[in-house]
Amino acid sequence: MTDSLTPEISAAMTRRQFFRRSTAGIAIGIPALATLLTTDGFGADTAIDEKTGGLAGLPHFPPKGRRVIFLHQSGAPSQIELFDFKPNLVKWQGAELPDSVRMGQRITGMTSGQSSFPVAPSIFKFSQYGRSGAWTSELLPYHTKIEDDITIIKSVYSEAINHDPAITFLQTGFQQPGRPSMGAWTTYGLGSENQNLPAFVVLISQANALNPDQPLFSRLWGSGFLPSRYQGVKFRASGDPVLYLSNPPGVPSGTRRRMLDGISKLNRLLAEKYGDPEIDTRVAQYEMAYRMQTSVPDLMDLSKEPESTFELYGPDSRKPGTYAANCLLARRLAERGVRFIQLYHRGWDQHNDLPRDIALQCKGVDQPSAALILDLKQRGMLDDTLVVWAGEFGRTVYCQGKLTGTNYGRDHHPRCFSIWMAGAGIQRGLTIGKTDDYCYNIVEDPVHVHDLQATILHCLGIDHLKLTYKFQGRYFRLTDVGGLVVKKILT
Repeated sequence: MTDSLTPEISAAMTRRQFFRRSTAGIAIGIPALATLLTTDGFGADTAIDEKTGGLAGLPHFPPKGRRVIFLHQSGAPSQIELFDFKPNLVKWQGAELPDSVRMGQRITGMTSGQSSFPVAPSIFKFSQYGRSGAWTSELLPYHTKIEDDITIIKSVYSEAINHDPAITFLQTGFQQPGRPSMGAWTTYGLGSENQNLPAFVVLISQANALNPDQPLFSRLWGSGFLPSRYQGVKFRASGDPVLYLSNPPGVPSGTRRRMLDGISKLNRLLAEKYGDPEIDTRVAQYEMAYRMQTSVPDLMDLSKEPESTFELYGPDSRKPGTYAANCLLARRLAERGVRFIQLYHRGWDQHNDLPRDIALQCKGVDQPSAALILDLKQRGMLDDTLVVWAGEFGRTVYCQGKLTGTNYGRDHHPRCFSIWMAGAGIQRGLTIGKTDDYCYNIVEDPVHVHDLQATILHCLGIDHLKLTYKFQGRYFRLTDVGGLVVKKILT
């Protein structure tokens, strides 16, 4: 059949168009065509909730949370310096990491050539805080105010040992690029509570440390094979928060409105002709951008925030693009019903000069992170807002490079790392998970990355086994073929 088509028609014809035009001639039949149209990977077999834009029938059960704020500490914070207190390491300082502990586990190319793997205890002091008596480093003095509001998990582990696959794994459930991000899965399932702002917003802040930052890629908040309307929208710290949000010079709002109406009519004609869901997505994004011309300036205007708010988040909260300012903005986005708010803070990759750089990092992160929890709590929003503070993996107990009494570095360590969670059905003042005396292997309550993802979805009323999307003949989900809800931390 294609031999008789002109090159122009062949190029324009989609698979759907081929079957639609050819049914009369080859008698595929309407029932068979309908089956093809609902199982070809476009997700057409799922009904949409017209109010939220999410899937009809979700949440699967009554949720504890309505939204997520994910505070991703890009580069991997050292659990040994922050939450996983190991006092016995002092007596082993400089000694070789025992083979019985490492058990031949793989290490990165950055330390595989070292002839020695000396144990490096943390030089920072730990104390117990809160009713739970959670051990916390002196690097996090403001965290001591929220110890009874958070749950610390000291036994998370990943399958990836380098940054790009590890951060991709944490955010998408798969080490290779191409899968939808956690925020995209969430908004695909639940839609949005605010039609004037994106359902999924991304904020990025630079390092407080001196070492170079790890790169971040837009695919980390992409929609993968889901329709592109579910991808995250990155807000910028200067100029228009969203590119091309403002009208060009000389183009008044009325002119833009007429232009969008005309483009919408043309796109709808194309949508009827080709059946491509991305055309509908483009129409919706144009309309969202138009509405954001009013909603975004109001969101970004901090003039009505009282002085006490800036005192709570710290002096950097007045500086756009800082971690503190982004934490404050995350609260404002949560107030406005944004479903998934993703913060990335760079600068935790401390292979050398760790004591210096982690102190700088914590100074920029400690107060705003704690302030976000306290702010949500005093506004009555913590009960239905899930906050997650996590990196992509942990750091090694052995030193990378030269070990001295005051300086050392740590390599990547996926075998165990510490995170915390708060709000939305998470127990308060709890610490779970245990690592061995060398902080190398997990000995109690292991939590795989897929378990963490399953638990986040559970707090939103989503059964991770049921939130699926058919693509290329297979049903995919965020947790791939794994994932167990960590019930021990739930209320």
